[in-house]
Amino acid sequence: MAKRPLNLAVILLHFYLPQLASTIFAIRMDGSLLEKRVCKTTVQGRYLLSDDNGHVCDALSVDPDSRCCPSRGEQFACHGCNLDSQCCNSYEFCVSCCQNPVRTQKDLVMKLRIAKPATAGTYSNIFDFCAGRCRHNSESVVHENAYLSDFHHCFSLPSNSSVATAIHVEAKLVGINVIIGRQGESCDSACKSNGQSCVPNKLLVLNQCEIMQKYMSCKGACLASIGADQPAEVVDDAPRHLNPGACLYTRTQSMLSCDGFHRHTRRLCPCA
Repeated sequence: MAKRPLNLAVILLHFYLPQLASTIFAIRMDGSLLEKRVCKTTVQGRYLLSDDNGHVCDALSVDPDSRCCPSRGEQFACHGCNLDSQCCNSYEFCVSCCQNPVRTQKDLVMKLRIAKPATAGTYSNIFDFCAGRCRHNSESVVHENAYLSDFHHCFSLPSNSSVATAIHVEAKLVGINVIIGRQGESCDSACKSNGQSCVPNKLLVLNQCEIMQKYMSCKGACLASIGADQPAEVVDDAPRHLNPGACLYTRTQSMLSCDGFHRHTRRLCPCA
């Protein structure tokens, strides 16, 4: 009779042990879900960095495990940024500001190719687009070795994108003095008269009807043409077959030059 309590204890142990084991297993499974997410961060800055949560912090503030900036800071900060041109004087704040879904539409960014070749892949997330786009590019350089302005970290959509808007085009003229030359004058001469030099890579930006119509009257419409003097406007007293008052742009980009001129046109010139 003394063995019955012991046998009862053994039976109860066999009954509860599987449940206890499953409970422990479940706790371990739940615990794995609590693992910290690891942030992507910029590595370009000497003192600051931006993470893919849209925060900016110094290297000493980064969480050693998650590599994330403290979440208590301002998210999508745009300190030192011109929101009209979408350009900033700091790379890290450019990346932070760019990640704001209000300023950068994810569905548009995901359609952009990382490089020009048709075989190039597209961006997988907003952070990768912003980190790449905010770096210096040829559009922010004048005379090949100097920046147009301190705001040379820009996150606007590239000019070869079908979704680029007029405001993005205008942003590419930051630091450029757009002037109208005299009749029969080249852009080299027009810019020199203002103590500046013609910026060849900005002629392509001006070579658009929307831009020319902002600076010129274009009374005789905006027409495609062929000539080294474009973009330009035909003077009012030109022969009728030359379309007096019309603005002219070229579809042949290789013909754009600073030294071109025509005796019946006035050129639109980018100077700096």
